[in-house]
Amino acid sequence: MVASNGAPGYHGARLGPSGMKRLAHRVLKLLTDGEFHSGEALARALEVSRASVWQAVGELTAAGLELYRVRGRGYRLREPLSLLDRGQIERRLGPLAGRFALEIVESVESTNTLLMQRAPAGASQATVIAAEWQSGGRGRHGRPWHAGIGGALTFSLLWRFAQGAGSLAGLSLAVGVALARALDKLGVAGAGLKWPNDVVWRGRKLAGILIEMQGDALGPGLAVIGIGLNVRLSDAVRTRIDQEATDLETACGRLLDRNEVLALLLAELWNVLEAFAREGFAPLRSEWERRHAHRDRRVTVILPDARRESGVARGVAEDGALLVETRAGVRRYHSGEINLRPGKPVMGNGKRVMGNG
Repeated sequence: MVASNGAPGYHGARLGPSGMKRLAHRVLKLLTDGEFHSGEALARALEVSRASVWQAVGELTAAGLELYRVRGRGYRLREPLSLLDRGQIERRLGPLAGRFALEIVESVESTNTLLMQRAPAGASQATVIAAEWQSGGRGRHGRPWHAGIGGALTFSLLWRFAQGAGSLAGLSLAVGVALARALDKLGVAGAGLKWPNDVVWRGRKLAGILIEMQGDALGPGLAVIGIGLNVRLSDAVRTRIDQEATDLETACGRLLDRNEVLALLLAELWNVLEAFAREGFAPLRSEWERRHAHRDRRVTVILPDARRESGVARGVAEDGALLVETRAGVRRYHSGEINLRPGKPVMGNGKRVMGNG
């Protein structure tokens, strides 16, 4: 994750060479029922030429959407998909709907970028921008986040704090707890949290978090929380991902309505962020540790200056720092990236624990 998206004032016009055109999105809406639609029928419904429809379909497939093309029958999605709908999301949010300023965009570069641009202009608390597709999604250290049209949830949430950035340590871990709670309600068994900002399932990345901050060191401050969640990974998208990844429908064992999923995520984020603003990460620490994907495993911590330090992951501190037991004792890490070494879990006394490694 993690995920991001954006351009101010987008109303469906073309965003650039990598942005999804409005016509492609209109074609997609007609195909969401999972039935065959001929090029002629699509052209007639949209009042465009068949050549324009053909180009729009090509754009959809290039963006990772899986389509069947059958001569004499037309085009059909491999599986029906749910497009994001503000009304449906707000209905599922119930009383919480009025707390969020929700905007759905068809295509954008980065939701985080868009929200970071809007924040100084007074974007309200709990502003949410969700994108059907983003061309420049990114995670930590500028890594790209790959997602096909309709196959992921890529959104950003603005949250304002009385405290400054220095007092918000552990925020990405708190967000991870919110995501894990929502996954529990969807029936995902065994979702784990990888320090500091990933959600994994059976060792594969399911979601990522990217947090960017603005404000004074002592406050007030704000955070733009970008989230990317794989809902359905197509074969085309999988080939572009450079790590082991999975998707929510695989973990749940069923097809999902992304509007339901986004509403659940937003509700849990509201609850966790309200608590975090009052009390920080400490009350969430034990819950995060219960979901710690690398607890008692040998890890290598790659630091920002490229140095590597190894040890056994033991947990996290009340400020969200990673605790790693090394030969020199337990060390705290506030930034970095974990890479697992091969091997089985290790107990505090150095003895190996029987079980899957």
